[in-house]
Amino acid sequence: MTIEEMRAKKQEIGYSYAQISELSGVPLGTVQKIFSGETTSPRYDTLQALEQLFTRRNMVREEPAYSAHKQGSYTVDDYRALPEEKRVELIDGYFYDMSAPTFLHQRIGGEVYRQIANFIMEHEGDCQPLIAPVDIQLDCDEKTMVQPDVAILCADGKIRWWGVFGAPDFILEIISPSTKRKDYTKKLTKYMAAGVREYWILDPYQKKLLVYFFESEECPVIYGLDQPVPIGIYQGELEIQFEHIARWVEDVGVFHE
Repeated sequence: MTIEEMRAKKQEIGYSYAQISELSGVPLGTVQKIFSGETTSPRYDTLQALEQLFTRRNMVREEPAYSAHKQGSYTVDDYRALPEEKRVELIDGYFYDMSAPTFLHQRIGGEVYRQIANFIMEHEGDCQPLIAPVDIQLDCDEKTMVQPDVAILCADGKIRWWGVFGAPDFILEIISPSTKRKDYTKKLTKYMAAGVREYWILDPYQKKLLVYFFESEECPVIYGLDQPVPIGIYQGELEIQFEHIARWVEDVGVFHE
């Protein structure tokens, strides 16, 4: 999609620059420069994030989600009332659209989930491995419902027929251009405040992993994808191997511009 086509789509949908920035994860100043023509050759990952926003088939229209009388006031009842094909997250009363994950995104999430599930099964552990999409009512209130990519839940009392009521012990989010701002900042704050013990942010575009083990004084720890990484809640007994993931990232060529 060209920038001219994006401009036309922006006018058709009625998005503001601020809404485009919030939904795509692209900084507001960068969005303004691109759409004004000041920046003529944007970065590849920036264009990809904007294109993903404007080509989503099941976009949640932001007019109702950001209108003055509803801003920040949506609840889990509104979340459950959405059509099934609408995939969103609800954070502090705000809806955030979630586009379909890429093949690489799903492959990475599946591989991490596989290693965790195998470890738990082999050691007859009590914790439950989770993989998206599963609803997690993070704060046990009526204004937040998230769907992390991978999670570990060690308290059976939080399990409900529809999902999880409360904070998991471990969460992994896989960065995409349209979610990086939310994953790096908003979710970091939410997960820490809700009582998540450990939060991993895997960024295949930067080939790095940020580990926030909130029970440790050394936080965050940054890893490359060239070494195994221990999960803190298992005291290092479980290490996630990244050799396959590192090869998939290179094979897909996410760094090609």
